[in-house]
Order: sequence, then structure tokens, then C-alpha cells
Amino acid sequence: MSHMIWKGAISFGLVHVPVQLYPATQSEKVGFNLLDKRSIDPIGYRQINKRTGKEVTRENIVRGFEYEKDKYVVLSDDEIRSANPESTQTVDILAFVEAPEISFLYLDTPYFLAPDRKGEKVYALLREALKASGKIGVANVVLHNKQHLAALIPVGPVLALNTLRWSEEVRDFNELKLPSEDPKKAGVTARELDMAKKLIDDMSDSWNPSTYHDTFRDDIMTLVDRKIRAGKTEAITDVETPRESRQSAEILDLSDLLKRSLGRGKNKAGGRSQAVQDDDDPEEPATPRRRKTATAKRANGANGTRGAGARSAATRKDAPARKRSAA
Repeated sequence: MSHMIWKGAISFGLVHVPVQLYPATQSEKVGFNLLDKRSIDPIGYRQINKRTGKEVTRENIVRGFEYEKDKYVVLSDDEIRSANPESTQTVDILAFVEAPEISFLYLDTPYFLAPDRKGEKVYALLREALKASGKIGVANVVLHNKQHLAALIPVGPVLALNTLRWSEEVRDFNELKLPSEDPKKAGVTARELDMAKKLIDDMSDSWNPSTYHDTFRDDIMTLVDRKIRAGKTEAITDVETPRESRQSAEILDLSDLLKRSLGRGKNKAGGRSQAVQDDDDPEEPATPRRRKTATAKRANGANGTRGAGARSAATRKDAPARKRSAA
């Protein structure tokens, strides 16, 4: 169980919901310690006085607000908390808004809120009212001596509090050079748009977070386990030349790339795709070279098994012709 990091109340109107705040996430990233390669001793983190270059102990570190260049007002944690004690103990709801109105760009850090001091009933009331309305609360909250804008969101049986970025923290995308939102002005044809929508539909699936994994972390842990089993816990070993990274395709014909993608989109996502036939390019007749090209086109539009069979059949059919030619 994660540790409680804050306790207070959700406030909306005259209603107060006593709650406790818990982290909603945990880091599963690969973490590395810095070591002295000569002795494998850990290298620690030192807090240094930038003027003298000397190390400063934790008890001598305070918070300071720079009001002029190199001039500070020093504030203790108690002084910061006493400046506005109500704000530091309250999730103060400012408004309720439709959930889709808040862009993903503004989402920052999620937390769980649990009821406190026999506040289960009013907690459940707020949770169910939010579910029924389809809205989420926008609130102010002070965490770690910093005020945050936050979204109060019902997630199944729990109320989640997701801190939000302030508007000044989200950059304006108008600074970027972007194609026109008018498809025609952006050079997108109706046929290409239709194929792209079909590809999206072909790759669509329900959201299941357990389907996705941090494959980099998995590979690192596999490497660590292998070195432990081999007794190479301290030595740096030679590594094989890494596989050449896959280069981005040069887009010569967007329509052709979309057609080829349609046949393999669902295979990549979930393996349930049917072959997509290309009715726009009629098969050309006869010669072995033409026949082999047409067969390969059909194979590219099919799933893996059918494509392999088509290539195999083409090989068997062309083999006698090649033998007679050689003779």
C-alpha cells in the first residue's frame, strides 16, 4: 500500500468531503546507479554551495524567494504553510466542466483520494453525482508547497485527483509550421482520407493497458539476469553490433502505402484482419514475370499465412520454366 501524502477535504459549495491523498502511479523505469568503475563503489549526490564549492548538509538548506538579483527572502516550511492554511488543506472546487473539454496536454500527475473520518457517505454522493452528470471538477490544491490546478475525476469506485498544467505552461502550437486543416489545401485527396479512415478502423481495439509493455525495460532486465547467471556482475562485456535501426519510409506514393498498410493493420494490432483486395489495379496478363508480380501484390494484401502460400505457389509454378530456360 502506498503512503498517504496529504489529508484535508474536498470543498464544493457548503459541502466538505474529508479525504486522504495517495499516489496513483509508481515508477517502473529502469534505474541505474552511478559507480566508480575502479571499485564499483556508489557515487553519491552532493549538494554544493555554488560560491564556496563546499558541501552543505541538509539541516543547513532553507527555501529562499529571489526578489532581486542575488537577494532573497528566506521562508521556512511552517511559514509557507501558515501563509494560507486553508488552501493547503483543501481541494477547493472552482467549477464543474464536461470531461472532454480538458485537453490531454494539460494532464500532469494523478493521485487517488480516499474518504477520511467517516466521510464515506458524502464521498460516495460526490462520486455518483459526478458520474451521473458526466462532468469533472476543476479545483485548486496546494501540494508540496506549490499551488496546482487539478481535475477531480470519478474512476470506478475511487475519486482521482489529476493535477493540471497552468495555461502558461502549455506552449502555443501556432508557433509550429503545420499543414492546413482543410484537407484539400493540405494536399490530401478524398480517396486517401477514406483509406486512412479504413486503416484506423481496421486497427481499432478496446483500451486495455495491460496489453502494452515497456519492452526496453524487459530487455534490460533480461540482460541483467543473463549477466548475473554468467557471473559477470561487475565486468563490462563486449556487445554485438546493434541491429540497424529501421529507417522511415520515403513517401513516394501515399495511396500505395495506405493500400499496403490496410492488409496488415489489424494483423499488427490484434491478428484478426481479413485480406483486403485491391480492385483498382487489374491483373495484367500472362508472362511469368508479370504473373509473379501480380501474385506478390495479392500476397502483400493478404495475411501472413496466405502470403507465404502465394509466394510458395509462384515459386513452384515458375520453377519448370526456369529449368527449361537453363537447358
